[in-house]
Amino acid sequence: MKLRKVALIAMMIFAAVLSSSGPDSASNPSHGPTRHAPGTTSATGGPPGTAAGNGVVSLTGLPDLALGSSERELSRRGVLDDRAAPCGPQLADEPTADPVFAGDRLVLLWANDRTSTPEGVHAGTSLIQARATYPQARPLTAPPGTYRLDGLLVRQGDRAYLFLHDGRTVRKTVVGYADYAQRMFDDGFGTC
Repeated sequence: MKLRKVALIAMMIFAAVLSSSGPDSASNPSHGPTRHAPGTTSATGGPPGTAAGNGVVSLTGLPDLALGSSERELSRRGVLDDRAAPCGPQLADEPTADPVFAGDRLVLLWANDRTSTPEGVHAGTSLIQARATYPQARPLTAPPGTYRLDGLLVRQGDRAYLFLHDGRTVRKTVVGYADYAQRMFDDGFGTC
């Protein structure tokens, strides 16, 4: 009898955890990337190809987070999480990207998988579509014998998008100052 009660309680806990984990893209088609006809907008009013409920990162940064901002100023405004993080400062209320600082200045943003450029390119976009969207993109080849991804660098003035890809699909989007994006690609990047 006790074994049945334990099994029943375990199943109830499992069901409660499962139901509180939120919708997934398989059971809720409105949760995840959406595709729209050219010139239309997403359900959130964003640019075509953006994911519903997720952010847009441009060459200037995020809506309330400009590239070039000082770490000190962002901390004062409460934009940065003050708790120690193993990979450096993180954004407090902004799950759309992770910041990279050089000295005291925000120089790069690693966009999360659902954050897109204003033109709708994000992780998961086909490489063909990314190249069509940014025909001026310069291909970057990862050094042979490494486990690094190739890239597409879209430079506009002193800013750039760096799309890391596997030859078929964009896997990561980095936005920031062009020299830092190029340097990061050339020198490699750590696990953070």
